[in-house]
Amino acid sequence: MNEARARRDLVRYSRDMHFAGWVANHDGNLSARLTDQRVVCTPTAFSKADVGAEDLVVVDGDGRKLSGAHRAFSELVVHLMLYGARPEVRAVVHAHPPFATAFGVSGRPLPHPFLPEAVVSLGPEVPTVRLTAPGKDAAAAMRPFARRCDALLMAGNGAWAWGPDLQTAWLRLELVEHLCRIAHAALPLGGPEPLPPEIVEPLLAKRVKAGLAAPEEGATIPGPDVVARATQQALAGMPGADPVLAARLAAELAGKLG
Repeated sequence: MNEARARRDLVRYSRDMHFAGWVANHDGNLSARLTDQRVVCTPTAFSKADVGAEDLVVVDGDGRKLSGAHRAFSELVVHLMLYGARPEVRAVVHAHPPFATAFGVSGRPLPHPFLPEAVVSLGPEVPTVRLTAPGKDAAAAMRPFARRCDALLMAGNGAWAWGPDLQTAWLRLELVEHLCRIAHAALPLGGPEPLPPEIVEPLLAKRVKAGLAAPEEGATIPGPDVVARATQQALAGMPGADPVLAARLAAELAGKLG
């Protein structure tokens, strides 16, 4: 990704995030992968309304700062996990859009798919990931979903989206919030009617043909109990191991435990 354009887009979408009302205080973070070993991102402890090109931080593939006057945000570990899981992904955005965040904090999953257009853009699911502490725990909880979808809700931690560029990642996050607004408005009327398979399947075929499908889209995701047991087994064999690494091994162990 061209660095000058990435910096320009990071500033643009940081400010758009603020003016859309998706963040408050220092909420939210955005990043763009320049090369396999260089990522440019928004700084920590900044209002997204105030982020300028000179405030951005460049880190290596392990999150060590290479340049910039400020520090990178603590949730960078989630961004790096997504880049590691998805070589084609070049941008990640995270915010707390009110309606999407409301679904997460209430423990209510988004009843997607219920609009045909969203199936092509987002695939068959926008999962809700269980509540964890931010940082490494969040990265480990999200890891089983990284290759199966392009956006998700996280209980207590807003919404996340990723894609081949910042515009695509941003538009996916925007669409998730739009769906959550519609679903919320439909709840008093009985909730959205799910799309039947005969409508969803041709739309997913179009998504695949357009090259939009996630690498493991539609694959079965192990339940939380299976993943938890698999992660515990991985950690038992690696005292002091990184939970993110343990979660990678859990994907293999889950099949045996489930």
